[in-house]
Amino acid sequence: MKHVYKVLAYLVAIEVAVQAAVMVWGDAGMGKWVSEGGVLDKTLGESGEMPFPEFIGLIIHAFNGMIAIPVIALLLLISSFWAKVPGAVKAAGLVLLLVVLQVTFGILGHSIPLVGAVHGLNALLLFTAALYAARRGAAVRAPEPQLAARG
Repeated sequence: MKHVYKVLAYLVAIEVAVQAAVMVWGDAGMGKWVSEGGVLDKTLGESGEMPFPEFIGLIIHAFNGMIAIPVIALLLLISSFWAKVPGAVKAAGLVLLLVVLQVTFGILGHSIPLVGAVHGLNALLLFTAALYAARRGAAVRAPEPQLAARG
């Protein structure tokens, strides 16, 4: 279970990095699309058609942030109870708390733009906490067998 715990923690960190990459990719594509005459309003994407190719980055960001990362963080917390890693439950609990805050900030950021900045900063905290949790899992090793004392 230690291995599962470690993999899930690293997976959260990887997903946070993916989130940053796909968001900037989507934003850059949207900027290019607007500069070429595309119109950005609240109906963007409602037609079911992709207004610009990089729009998929925004979709991936939404799916990962609202579904994939919360599920992985919850599985991380569940696995932490059986991982037999010192501090695993606390570390996984912190990761899950930061994920809940991240989702909340992401939703509120659409109404209160300044919260969007907090969303970005919290992502850095989440990335760090996930790496911390993963490194705790990596640091624990099975005890080495003791050699019998020679008489």
